[in-house]
Amino acid sequence: MVGVDAAAADWAGSGLAYLTGPPDGPPDFSRAAVLTQARRVTAEIAELTGVEVDAAMVLAGRAALRGLTRLGSISAGGATRLLPTVDGWCAIALPRPEDIEALAALLETNTTPEDPWCELTRWTATCSAYEVVTRAQLLDVAAAALGEAVPATPVVRRIGDTAEPRDLDGLLVADLSSLWAGPLCTHLLARAGAVVVKVESPARPDGTRRGEPAFFDWMNFGKLSYCVDFDDGALRDLLSAADVVIEGSRPAALRRRRLSVDDVPARAGRVWLRICGHAGQPDRAAFGDDAAVAGGLVGAGPVFCGDAVADPLAGLEAARAVAQSLRRGGGELIEVSMAQVAAGYAALPTSPACDMPVAAPQPPPPSPSAPPLGADNAAVKHIVAEKLGAPC
Repeated sequence: MVGVDAAAADWAGSGLAYLTGPPDGPPDFSRAAVLTQARRVTAEIAELTGVEVDAAMVLAGRAALRGLTRLGSISAGGATRLLPTVDGWCAIALPRPEDIEALAALLETNTTPEDPWCELTRWTATCSAYEVVTRAQLLDVAAAALGEAVPATPVVRRIGDTAEPRDLDGLLVADLSSLWAGPLCTHLLARAGAVVVKVESPARPDGTRRGEPAFFDWMNFGKLSYCVDFDDGALRDLLSAADVVIEGSRPAALRRRRLSVDDVPARAGRVWLRICGHAGQPDRAAFGDDAAVAGGLVGAGPVFCGDAVADPLAGLEAARAVAQSLRRGGGELIEVSMAQVAAGYAALPTSPACDMPVAAPQPPPPSPSAPPLGADNAAVKHIVAEKLGAPC
């Protein structure tokens, strides 16, 4: 009981209880073990890299910056909802304009509904969760059946020769990810001394640039900003030179451009880490809240747990996996699935209801500004040329 009380008190003070539960009811304590386990992961990251990480701030800091609170069956960020089906529950996410545009086809109507969520609720109530997810996938809309994923550790595959065990100091990291999980991983790698190059396409920069500036700065300060067309050979040069590659974009897009892990010339000891929403379905659309639902990581009701919690949990898992691989000598492809990470946390013992007072999430300390898009193009080209032994 002492352990349960300590976990509950930690959950209450972290801001995560404040973010979990019905909007007009008490906060939910059932997932208090999530924070306890996340603290174990951050302790291991500190041991491997020397970087101290406040797990509570990582999980709840974005919500603090955005002023979010718990909304029950609506995600804290508002873009995802838990909806009943004939055989259970599903989550549908509509964070992008193209998601709204796809609704007419999803609902098989002639026009986009005036009240999308009302129409979606009516539709899902006539379908199985599998039918909802299958149809949404055809239209590239992120959707998940509650509890569809099972826990699993990251998949590791040998892709090249190993090197001597290394830490991150001075290593070149090519960061092809966006939003939260991947950028959190590379934020921690940068703090451990890596030279992180944040790669963005001029046509599709990281969507968080349009959001809360303080969150973008928090995740991306200390990285070099490299703006390059993905069809440009310069990106291939960067990937060839990199000691670590973090891939958060869909593998099919990289394969079409011959930039996938199987296309880029091998470098001894390279670690290539791929973050996806769902194991075995790397091109399936997913975001943090629907991936958490897929893993069954929800509060009683069900209600959403925290703020897009699968994102930061996967980011921590990714950082730990990179550091572990480098200690083994690298030469590995590592695949981290947000839904499976969430399923691992969902499998932890649940905690009973509790009436202790809860604190609102606390924001991270102010960060230096992240560089503007493409601000470091010249510096990155120089670094790559030196690494490849080519003329600058």
